[in-house]
Amino acid sequence: MVSAAEQLAANLNFSALGKAEELKKRIWFTLGALLVYRLGTYIPLPGIDPTAWDQIFRTQAGGILGMFNMFAGGGIQRMAIFALNIMPYISASIIIQLMTTVSPTLEQLKKEGEQGRKMINQYTRYLTVVLAAFQAFGIAVGLEGAGNVISDPGWFFRISAVLTLTGGTMFLMWLGEQITSRGVGNGISLIIFAGIVAELPSAIAGTLELGRQGALSTALILGVIVMAVVVIAFIVYMERAQRRLLIQYPKRQVGNQMFEGQSSHLPLKLNTSGVIPPIFASSLLLLPATVANFNAGQGANWLTTLTTQLSHGRPAFMILYVALIVFFAFFYTAIVFNPTETADNLKKHGGFIPGIRPGERTAEYIDYVLTRITVVGAAYLSIVCLIPEILISYAAVPFYFGGTSLLIVVSVTMDTVAQIQGYLLAHQYEGLIKKSKLRGRRR
Repeated sequence: MVSAAEQLAANLNFSALGKAEELKKRIWFTLGALLVYRLGTYIPLPGIDPTAWDQIFRTQAGGILGMFNMFAGGGIQRMAIFALNIMPYISASIIIQLMTTVSPTLEQLKKEGEQGRKMINQYTRYLTVVLAAFQAFGIAVGLEGAGNVISDPGWFFRISAVLTLTGGTMFLMWLGEQITSRGVGNGISLIIFAGIVAELPSAIAGTLELGRQGALSTALILGVIVMAVVVIAFIVYMERAQRRLLIQYPKRQVGNQMFEGQSSHLPLKLNTSGVIPPIFASSLLLLPATVANFNAGQGANWLTTLTTQLSHGRPAFMILYVALIVFFAFFYTAIVFNPTETADNLKKHGGFIPGIRPGERTAEYIDYVLTRITVVGAAYLSIVCLIPEILISYAAVPFYFGGTSLLIVVSVTMDTVAQIQGYLLAHQYEGLIKKSKLRGRRR
């Protein structure tokens, strides 16, 4: 017999969207917020010559600037007020989360529930301001040393650039939080998603132009298209993959009634960390380029060598990129999933894994299984994210077609659609409840 929940899920379709007023408001709010973000990527930084900077950018677009520009939605190429995007916020989140594992104060705040999380979020915002100001100053110094980009170089330009770029980052951070609370999906992820998707048409046009000029063969372009389709299918399959642990509940008596034992499953996602590891790894790899800007034109050879070795396609970049992805895959999984807490909840409700003693043994078993599937998840992320590096090294293909951007786009799309379906399902449940009440009153 089909349950009510299964029947609703089977009949769920987006035609119900027209009746879900709350969901429509959330979707329109999300679209409006993303439109504001896109408009901000076209407002240039005061005091620069956009034409001169665009010429300089095109000569260095294949390096770290191109990667930064992808996450900034083209804001770096136009040197817009949102050029830093939300990368300082992501870097601050990494640092704060790392500190929670070593700082007793932050660890205690994390355990205090909602109030503690608010304090940690506040510390993250403060650190975001510091990192954004640091990176903005590096950009300002780098622009002054880039030639005739700045019409009136000096401390006035540096201070105004720092204030503008830092303010842009803080506004995007606030906008992302508003999307999360009042819109649909995760606001921070959607901002990155919008930036990548918005620049995708120009990347496609650029690739086709290279094919027309003979720089890229037709076979290679078709191969890239096929590869993109295969990678998308692979990402969808791996993101939906789960390891289900059988949970058994014993017989129980409520009053004079005896209820039979039930069984369910504890789903463990193959990639519990989601798209966070590639974003965190990319964010950290952008920091050396920012530091190098402080010494632009001052003969800091070791910084120049460092940024050169950490450019796309270089072995050092690939090795460090994979190492950071693997580290953050395990680290973020450990943060979002606590085997001990899960085992305690199962024990509290009388659930157990067949053949495993409740309590500590169950926690050890869950941790064992989670570690094994996280190894597979980290390998999957590494393989997908190395694809653009190989294409850049050997084929000079724009990395918008690569695994990192596709991973972000597909994952964010899946999460957002799942949240929309959740709203629609809740709306249909409310409609059924109202109908049943009306029928009861008529009777």
